[in-house]
Amino acid sequence: MSVKIRLTRRGRKKLALYDIIVADSRSPRDGKFIEKLGTYNPGTHPATVNINEEKAFGWLMNGALPTDTVREMLSEKGIMFKKHLQIGVNKGAIKQEDADKKLADWKSSKETAATKKQDEMKGKKETAKKDRMKAETAANEKRKETIQSKKSAAAALIDAAAASAKAAAEPAAELPTTVEAEHDAAEGDKKEE
Repeated sequence: MSVKIRLTRRGRKKLALYDIIVADSRSPRDGKFIEKLGTYNPGTHPATVNINEEKAFGWLMNGALPTDTVREMLSEKGIMFKKHLQIGVNKGAIKQEDADKKLADWKSSKETAATKKQDEMKGKKETAKKDRMKAETAANEKRKETIQSKKSAAAALIDAAAASAKAAAEPAAELPTTVEAEHDAAEGDKKEE
């Protein structure tokens, strides 16, 4: 019987959560399992992996085979490197103290790299937010300018219309406004002839 360390799905539709389990390779994905080692949540950024490292290391040393996805998770946590070092200790290639020191150095370098990456991501988010705010204020200023120009253009049109109406009203005052005045003017023209 071959034993595998693999994922089993749980959670609702389109919001998957996975358990990291040890199971017989012949059992179905969501079927019987021997032991639960941890959880995996791909919905977070970055994905969250909670695993009992000692149990996982024990199963690896007893011959359990991880699937490709679980192997990546175990490598990320340093469990595969610990297995590699322990095999070297068992063969007598290195001492246990040296293996422990190498593992501690590897974990500390991994943690510093992770914190550096998180800081970079935070900085990128902050600069992107500042850039969006600058772009938004620039767009608001441009929008205000266009509104002001439209208001001034509308005011100019109103002034021009008022001036043309006033100009149209002034010549009308010079013309005779009554029928009698028109008649008098017509008679005056006849007399001149």
